[in-house]
Amino acid sequence: MIAITNRIYKLAGVVFTCAVVAACSADVENPPPLNSGEASAGDADFTTFVSVGDSLTAGYTDGTLYLLGQQNSFPAILANQFADVGGGAFEQPLTNDNLGGLIRNDAPILDPATNENLFDNRFVFNTDTETPERLEGDSTNEVNGSGLNGTAFNNMGVPAAKSFHVITPGYGDDANIDTGEANPYYVRFATTPAARVIDDAGILAPSFYTLWLGSNDVIWYGFAGGDDAIATDRYAADDVDPANYLYYDISHPAVVATSILEGINKFNEENPDVKGVVINIPDVTTIPYFTTVPYNPVPLDQATADAVNVAYEPYNAALQQALAAGVIDEAEAALRTIQFVEGQNAVVILDQDLTPIGGPETFMRQATANDLIPLEVAPVIGTLADPSNPNSALGVGVPLEDKYVLIPSEIQAMQAAVAAYNTEIQTVVDTFSNVMLFDAASFFAELRANGGIDYGTGSVNDDFVTGGFFSLDGIHPTGRGSAVFSNALIDAINAEFNANVYKVDAANYPTVLLK
Repeated sequence: MIAITNRIYKLAGVVFTCAVVAACSADVENPPPLNSGEASAGDADFTTFVSVGDSLTAGYTDGTLYLLGQQNSFPAILANQFADVGGGAFEQPLTNDNLGGLIRNDAPILDPATNENLFDNRFVFNTDTETPERLEGDSTNEVNGSGLNGTAFNNMGVPAAKSFHVITPGYGDDANIDTGEANPYYVRFATTPAARVIDDAGILAPSFYTLWLGSNDVIWYGFAGGDDAIATDRYAADDVDPANYLYYDISHPAVVATSILEGINKFNEENPDVKGVVINIPDVTTIPYFTTVPYNPVPLDQATADAVNVAYEPYNAALQQALAAGVIDEAEAALRTIQFVEGQNAVVILDQDLTPIGGPETFMRQATANDLIPLEVAPVIGTLADPSNPNSALGVGVPLEDKYVLIPSEIQAMQAAVAAYNTEIQTVVDTFSNVMLFDAASFFAELRANGGIDYGTGSVNDDFVTGGFFSLDGIHPTGRGSAVFSNALIDAINAEFNANVYKVDAANYPTVLLK
């Protein structure tokens, strides 16, 4: 079963300073014109535009797929601009409303392990509590009987799809949902139960396409905190057989490259004159989902800090004994020593990379700025592992488990995979004269550097809630973020294909919804 970020979270240690989030991007007086000259398709043909990818392509935003997000997806924005230079209709498998969520046979789709709703409604931001929360209401977006099956769509973005899923038969078969081999989002609009995403995308024989795959091949490992019990680095294991992969695994770069190559070949086969854009992968460890919650979100007064320190005295003493015995060195002893102070404190975590000196609890240390605590973990910190024991606060008296934290080796594994994906993607693109590469890795690096990206009448950056680019799930862009991304794509397309497709004013697109 596939779940996508559905917890409600309180943001520990995070302060939002913009009273009106939509106004955080300052307007620019007398901005330069976005466009000039006569609009032109240049050497490209935008008559039939198809876009293949995952949630980033589908228009998934604020933790779900809903109508406005789809209408403001980057492919929809591109298609609207392409219409001025010969582009035709652009059909999407639209949801029913702006609530989001997903149901199957008129009932919520539940996680069998936790009984939680796997496909919940969209987030809004409650300005009183400074907390993202889900909109209330019953979803009407039915997996079965949606009326979309049998139709060829221009937007073939499938939330949660990994690269190899788009070339896997049966990924849209309702009978495969319970085994995790099918995706309910694709079940909604697959032409047949046995269809492959890439074959459905090829039905329209596109004259122009975008292909963006690979982000989910690595980011799901981060969602699992790199926990060895449920997530495997298949790249490090040199495993190129997706049949062995579980959902939280890191895919091998060769698997990503094979999927992209098959996509390009499919489009070339359907239309020899087609042109396309392949988009590479950003460093997903730098998005707000992984960077918003600080490593030291625990506020303590002196009395509480003293009491917690007393509880950790035996552990710290055991570290000194291990040091004296030569089991660990001074650097590791210092790293593992737990000490709380008055003010903000780092959470206590388990780090399996530490030298074993006893039971599992002896892998404890406090987090540092080199660790990442995912956004969804914020509400877990400080809750009681044992409701009857007031000293069992998670992250204080009880360490956060591996699934709740990305330690440096896990972060490096994700970054190494992304770098390898991008090398493979570049190699694939270089073999085709009718395909260009868009460097999303550089785009997202620019987004987090030097104040963000100026779009002419304002700017966006990667700050959670206030930056304007990322939605309330900390992963996917807002409508404004999609507009800024689309403009960057248009610049690249214009340069590559001698075109003059006009850009949009990103200020006309929404950011997060306030309550």
